[in-house]
Amino acid sequence: MTRYVALFGSINVGGNRVTMADLRWAFEREGLTGLETVVASGNLLFDYDDRPLDGLEDLFSHVMLDRFDIRSFVAVRDRSAIAEAVEGNPFTGIGKDNLVHTLFLEREPDRAAFDKLAADQAMRGMEKLAIGNRSIYIDFANGVAESKLTGAFIERRLGCRGTARNVRSIARILAKMS
Repeated sequence: MTRYVALFGSINVGGNRVTMADLRWAFEREGLTGLETVVASGNLLFDYDDRPLDGLEDLFSHVMLDRFDIRSFVAVRDRSAIAEAVEGNPFTGIGKDNLVHTLFLEREPDRAAFDKLAADQAMRGMEKLAIGNRSIYIDFANGVAESKLTGAFIERRLGCRGTARNVRSIARILAKMS
């Protein structure tokens, strides 16, 4: 069995409140094992056979809609991808851990679309951007709350969905996966 994490977008923000106990319960019903939540913002660790992951993110999204009436993008990653989100992030150790993020994407971003996003954002704010493996690294230098760089803006520019976690949260997830 391999250890994975499901990173849920749109959980415990706005009106989309789900207790972590309810989240675990819903996925126990789907036959997943080794379920454990990390940080109360929609991070679910689980064990899964070494078989293709195709469709697993869609299954998680379907369960969220079916059980909780929440439309949620879900990124599933293994330990190496989570480690890369900390170690491969060029802003880790430079910016503040709560302001440096990895945005986990549903697919590899198109390089030209990313370059346009970065150029457009350079005229709008102080954030620094870098491209990763099915991810984007962001340093929200002046804070996330004050930023004009929103998930909706990024999704429109890249044409794909994502969910972000700061370096501090990713490090906690990584420690639990070890």
